[in-house]
Amino acid sequence: MAHSAHAARSTRTRGSTHQDVGPPEPHEEGAVPRRAGNWRELAGRYALLPLRLFLGATFLYAGIDKLTDELFLQEAGLGSVGDLMSNVRDGSAVPRLVDLALHDPVSVGYAIAFAEIAVGTATLVGLLARTAALGGALVSLTLWLTVSWSATPYYYGNDLVYLLAWTPLVLAGARVLSLDARVAAGRTG
Repeated sequence: MAHSAHAARSTRTRGSTHQDVGPPEPHEEGAVPRRAGNWRELAGRYALLPLRLFLGATFLYAGIDKLTDELFLQEAGLGSVGDLMSNVRDGSAVPRLVDLALHDPVSVGYAIAFAEIAVGTATLVGLLARTAALGGALVSLTLWLTVSWSATPYYYGNDLVYLLAWTPLVLAGARVLSLDARVAAGRTG
């Protein structure tokens, strides 16, 4: 590369020093303009945001829907949590867990609804995002092993997909547009 007006300069990035040689020369093979590099970096930073917003909104909605459905939070009857549990018990991967829940299905229904609201809200605002995502994964795992376990073929049961969708958020957290990011910025700045 010919030495040009874009002389090498030293910059600090995440605690390490590297040489920034400026924009690539247009004649270099495989040269990617700096704008494209910034776009890729920006896309990488925000890549999990749509997933986080979808999961947060979906879980928040699901919890509110359970609390406002006058049929769901009943021990028995069409559309009730008790009826749902009775119907899925024999096809469940862990029927003992369903039997345990059947001792007080209304309380279990409230627990699921409040867990979904807490997970959804925390995920949307990015507060304790990894913990919230782990909670969402545990709710999804529980529902997959009980409610949607007998779905055939397996990909008809959506709880497995939700379980796997939570995994990137458990691993990465909420790095942008989140309360976690604001707290982290306050610690370093």
